[in-house]
Amino acid sequence: MNILLSNDDGYTAPGLNALYKALVTLGHEVTVIAPEHNNSAKSNSITLNSPLYVHEGANGFRYVNGTPADCVHIALTGLLKTKPDLVVSGINNGANMGDDTIYSGTVGAAMEGYLFGIPAVAFSQVDKDWAHIDDAARKAADIVAQLIANELQQPVPDDHMHWPWLLNVNIPNLPYEDIGPVEVTRLGRRHAAQPVIEQASPRGETMYWIGAAGPVKDAEPGTDFYATSQGRVAVTPLHVDLAHHKAMPKWRASFGE
Repeated sequence: MNILLSNDDGYTAPGLNALYKALVTLGHEVTVIAPEHNNSAKSNSITLNSPLYVHEGANGFRYVNGTPADCVHIALTGLLKTKPDLVVSGINNGANMGDDTIYSGTVGAAMEGYLFGIPAVAFSQVDKDWAHIDDAARKAADIVAQLIANELQQPVPDDHMHWPWLLNVNIPNLPYEDIGPVEVTRLGRRHAAQPVIEQASPRGETMYWIGAAGPVKDAEPGTDFYATSQGRVAVTPLHVDLAHHKAMPKWRASFGE
């Protein structure tokens, strides 16, 4: 198997390095192409109006002066000679659950692979600061091994709506032995973000900083927030069809169809 590994925290991030070390123990070819710098909250953004450069770091990883989606995009359209069998993104420094999933660069990198027809999975730790990162990487490698055994080895179904797949995985910051089982979940919800922060610049202009994420609004059983609060690994299947299918009859009637 050929695995393309990326992230949004940058090519020197502890989460990326730990995940790389864990994945290579599975015996597959792992290629890293990651952002040069932290690109959190870049979602699916790609760079169109400036050139992208690829360099190799001291750790042997290639890095790009662009977004997570840029990294996967140029990897799949020019850098790699062999199409990967799986795109993996992470491990992110902090959770990507609920509404945050929309903004996540970690998820954006995995989604870029999904859009190119490649199965993809994004990994995040629930809490920041990398506590138990090696344990999280070991658990992530377990999940990748299971995915390869149970999903990637199967024939491609005729129903292309179910292939490829895109998974969003959040792992509690716990010792490996204390991490609970996998629970397949839906996305929870947050309240609106905290108020914007205003500051005066040295030139007297007003600067605005996006406020912190709001508190959790929907953490009912079955959500990613609930599963991780119980020490379990939340696995949420995602797709990119944003159409509100249930609302279509109403809008058709409204426009006189």
